[in-house]
Amino acid sequence: MTRQTTNPAVWLITGVSSGFGRSLAEAVLTRGDKVVGTVRNETQIASFENLAPGRAHGLLLDVTDAAAVPRAVGQALERTGAIDILVNNAGYGLFGALEEVSDAQARQLFDTNVFGTVNVIRAVLPHFRARKRGHIVNFSSVAGVIGIAGCSFYCASKHAVEGLSESLAQELHPFGIGVTLVEPGGFRTNFAGGSLKWSENELPDYSETVGQMRRYMSSYHGTQAGDPAKAAEAIVRAVSADAPPLRLPLGPDAVDVVRKKLASIQDNLETWLEVSSSTNFDQ
Repeated sequence: MTRQTTNPAVWLITGVSSGFGRSLAEAVLTRGDKVVGTVRNETQIASFENLAPGRAHGLLLDVTDAAAVPRAVGQALERTGAIDILVNNAGYGLFGALEEVSDAQARQLFDTNVFGTVNVIRAVLPHFRARKRGHIVNFSSVAGVIGIAGCSFYCASKHAVEGLSESLAQELHPFGIGVTLVEPGGFRTNFAGGSLKWSENELPDYSETVGQMRRYMSSYHGTQAGDPAKAAEAIVRAVSADAPPLRLPLGPDAVDVVRKKLASIQDNLETWLEVSSSTNFDQ
């Protein structure tokens, strides 16, 4: 049985000015659906709405503004009458060793990548629960699957989104609301370009570890194998399925990362099985 949505479906996508958000919005609009897309700059609204006049609706929103998010969701509902699919795409990367990243930088990252996602979900959930349907797509990353030297806080933020989403899926299942985690590998977006932020400090002691990441990223932007348009098509296909996946790795590199992580966990479990299983009271 096909999952019930309005016809055409209404998508609320955060961060549609560029990258995955823009590609996904374009894919959704091409199939005739409606999109309410959030941007950070008012000058970006017109260009977004011109993609599909009457079906593309731009909203100015900073997802870290907890008071503004419910108002924006209310405006989205006024314009479209319903929301079927919420996509939490807004976020950015922060690279640097844990010692190099300031508290202010780390907190700002979590305010956007984690609590920004939470703000939007909380604002949309009453609408989803009242309708007993809806789907939430949360953007994670391969950095939500593994730890990577040189981006510890970014990995931590995406691991948080992973745990949040997995728990949320169980909480919302009785209401007919689904959750999908998108875990992209390397895609040719602006993530490694203007969107990427670096630590305020650079310690020489990390030159052979984090320093390698700095040197690598300087030539990485624009060379990624992943096509954002194909990623958007994959997301639409997954969300439109009768049984959408909880996790959707995107790209052969992401699939490889997940396979290696699963093998590593299994190997670690078997190696330490006796110790791990020895902690109950004696019978």
